[in-house]
Amino acid sequence: MLRIKVNELNLDQVLHYTADMLKKGGIIAYPTETFYGLGAKFDMEDSLKKLYDIKQRPKEKAMPLIIGNKELLTVIIASMNMNKTDVSLMDRFWPGPLTLIFPAKENLSEYITAGTHKVAVRIPGESFALYLAITASFPITATSANLSGTSPAQDAETVIRYFGDKIDLIIDGGTTSGGLPSTIVDVTGDEIKMLREGMIKKELLTSTTMSLK
Repeated sequence: MLRIKVNELNLDQVLHYTADMLKKGGIIAYPTETFYGLGAKFDMEDSLKKLYDIKQRPKEKAMPLIIGNKELLTVIIASMNMNKTDVSLMDRFWPGPLTLIFPAKENLSEYITAGTHKVAVRIPGESFALYLAITASFPITATSANLSGTSPAQDAETVIRYFGDKIDLIIDGGTTSGGLPSTIVDVTGDEIKMLREGMIKKELLTSTTMSLK
């Protein structure tokens, strides 16, 4: 396991190194705007399986993704024929702490969908995670860096305590802010459904969608 401390001076170099590690099937830990996440390239089946195993994650729990731009939705969702509500939510809250659940593309790994035929995705807010997603130009898993049922990690030391050499690379960005996780909204039906209220409150989402009617 390699640990790299990232700063303004080495950021570009670290981003490209990390993206290359993901392309080779590596599993990484990286700081987001709230906690540390565990990353694998979205279409590396062996890496996704290993990620489930080391997290001791129940197979029925889907794996969220991050992307660097909306154009990448074409590789993971079933159709880009979105309604004005979907578009409005993305325009207002991306980049940011809003995870949207779309119908998944047919060939997307079951380690991502957990057999639901849906995929959870967001463009993260200002953080190493956002820069990595932009640099990589492919979807990356963004499951929290913790063993299933334990508290999410806010620093590299906690990630090491949880996983040790079971992951390939830790990007040490210091202590993250913590706080509430992203809000999760299912937009696969006729009406949007909030599955988890996080940093974006229900009232704000409601006012956004009501303004379109």
